[in-house]
Amino acid sequence: MSLRELMGDVREQAPLILTRYRRQLLLALACVAAIFAAVVGIFVAGLPGPEQLRALGEMSEATTVYDSSDRPVFTIFKLYRIEAPLERMSPHLRSAIISSEDQRFFDHGGIDIFRIAGAALADLRAGRIEQGGSTITQQLARQAFLSADKTLLRKLKEIVLALRIEQMYSKEEILERYLNRVYFGDGLYGAEAAARGYFGKSAADLSLVESALLAGLVTAPSVNAPTVSLARATARRNLVLGAMLEQGAISREAWLSGTRARIELHDSLRRSEPIGQHFKEEVRQQLVRQFGWQRVSEAGLRVYTTIDPAMQRMAESAVAESLKQIDQRRAALGRKSSRAAGGETDQLEVALVALDPATGEVRAMVGGRDFSNSRFNRAMHALRQPGSAFKPFIYSAALEAGYSPASLVDRLDEPVHTLQGAWMPEDEHSEATSMTIRTALRTSSNRAAVRMLDEIGLSRTVDYARRLGMGTVPSVPSLALGSGEVTLLAMTAAYAAFADDGFVNAPTLIRRVEDRTGATLFEHAPKPQRAVSPTTAFLMASMLADVVNAGTAHRARQVGFTLPAAGKTGTTNEFVDAWFVGFTPRLVAGVWLGFDRPRTILRNGYAGDLAVPLWARFMKAATAKDKPEWFRPPSGIVAANVCRISGQLPGGGCTSVYTEYFARGTEPTEICSLHSAPSLVSRIAAFLHVGPEPPTTTLAAAGLLSNGAVLAGPPVTPAPTAKTTPPEKPKRSFWGKIFGFGRSRDARRRDDAPKPAPTAP
Repeated sequence: MSLRELMGDVREQAPLILTRYRRQLLLALACVAAIFAAVVGIFVAGLPGPEQLRALGEMSEATTVYDSSDRPVFTIFKLYRIEAPLERMSPHLRSAIISSEDQRFFDHGGIDIFRIAGAALADLRAGRIEQGGSTITQQLARQAFLSADKTLLRKLKEIVLALRIEQMYSKEEILERYLNRVYFGDGLYGAEAAARGYFGKSAADLSLVESALLAGLVTAPSVNAPTVSLARATARRNLVLGAMLEQGAISREAWLSGTRARIELHDSLRRSEPIGQHFKEEVRQQLVRQFGWQRVSEAGLRVYTTIDPAMQRMAESAVAESLKQIDQRRAALGRKSSRAAGGETDQLEVALVALDPATGEVRAMVGGRDFSNSRFNRAMHALRQPGSAFKPFIYSAALEAGYSPASLVDRLDEPVHTLQGAWMPEDEHSEATSMTIRTALRTSSNRAAVRMLDEIGLSRTVDYARRLGMGTVPSVPSLALGSGEVTLLAMTAAYAAFADDGFVNAPTLIRRVEDRTGATLFEHAPKPQRAVSPTTAFLMASMLADVVNAGTAHRARQVGFTLPAAGKTGTTNEFVDAWFVGFTPRLVAGVWLGFDRPRTILRNGYAGDLAVPLWARFMKAATAKDKPEWFRPPSGIVAANVCRISGQLPGGGCTSVYTEYFARGTEPTEICSLHSAPSLVSRIAAFLHVGPEPPTTTLAAAGLLSNGAVLAGPPVTPAPTAKTTPPEKPKRSFWGKIFGFGRSRDARRRDDAPKPAPTAP
């Protein structure tokens, strides 16, 4: 068949072929159109609309933290960023950025075809995507809306967004938004923050050399930052200066001097907030656990906390002064800081926490010696043995069980039987074989505490410790000496129960959290829990006042703290930990000193010499405006005169009598069996002033009258060495002095007056 015949057949058969396959062709075209539409839909999906593009300049907002008076005190943010207009940025910086990042920035419409072609050729040679050829507009689109993944789909979206941005904004607006958003490394976003963070100046004052260095960081800020590698930052700076020379932006002389210039860094931006860094960090961690880091660092939350900035400064000042004095004492004894494992300096550490006993709100917190060296918060998270600071919990359990401050703890010279055998603890403070609970607490007798624990039972004591917020403590006899491990915050909150009518409030740092619109996201609801009775709380405060006035914490008075107060010291074995927790009706504070790797602080370094002065310095400043008030006895309290030695009703031979307070029903009913009535010879000798003067008690100094009225508070002893003048004795007749009758009219009037409360021995 000839070619002409073949072509004729094709012309004849063509209509038939088209008719036969028309349906298939239409179906294929429809499929192609559908696939194309789907691809376009997938591509366009997720791209920001006009509203989002109009908010191009907006970035994350820091969380603001407020103090107890609703004043801003801290900020929490993910990045350092300070907004600045383009006219307040150095011309050198604008020129350096354009020369290094987008030389045809003012000529293209969002994408640079020549640069894209060059980048594509480089990628083909490398066999993978290495260069993107992105313009400044494309970089801005990626930073604002897209991920950093190097994929073709992301690149196409970037191009589309860049074209849209160019249609909505002028070149100057695009450059301004870029320079306010681009990352310069070391947590610094935007030119203004980078200028202050690296050079201590505004972006408007950047020199050519400084501008070139910042421009050189943009491609790889995390590794090129001068705080990370000064050599890489210098090399990148020189590359930028070379690009500026090629573009004619600078002269050869400027290029030569610039490449030889020395980089000098000065950070004027990231100065630590002056106070409360451990407090702020704890707040930050709590917020992150509840809301997540992204929301905390970017969502502009308003966090209302409990911190009192003035009190916080007082706490940090007292800590610094006390550490300085203790360090000097250690240095004088040749006990300088040693090097711990890992090369870290093993320095004496400290913690302090102060809170409102009525609410549990933490007013001040010091979590360590230096936050910049260690962010570990020893006030909240360090578990240490409290030593004798645990004893008040034993005696509060005893009072709840029916004992009284005048109850006699005897057989102190006998060992206590344990599962491990007979045990008698050492006792540096007393060798007496018996003493009242009040005396035992004032002198911090170890044997009395162990005997008391044995009498009331371990389980009862452990239960009351748990009620007071101490958590799980070991059920062993050495618990009497503070062998369990607790935090300073838990101890301080537990002591607050004695200042708040027996209630325990969970310590809190955050009162309320709002979003940027003012909507409440969280609000703390106090839930006070009854731990001990009001009578027990009052009696414990009364006994603990003796510790401050004339007991192991008497140095608080020497330091100059004079307000009515109560508290207890704690010193652990080998003088490893030093504690003091004390309170007034309005404020409770606890302090701790020790090494992170437990070892002796000082030989014979009792808490009374180390922790008490620190506590007193802080409390003296923190309560300077407070009135000298004390707790009023609750309705279940009664008063009675007792013998100081036996705790029983005074007999004719008792020479040391004071007024003690009791929970109703626990007052003594028996006459003192230790002191018989004085003989006739003794009375004559007393009349003639032969022999030592019998001890007397200044009852009115206690500040609490038997009818429930309040004077100035518990007894205040200026110093342990200060001598007080004995009160005037009631006058008796001649025969009354010998035989004990015939009191004068003035004496009878005194006896009819209300009897005041106990004073320190």
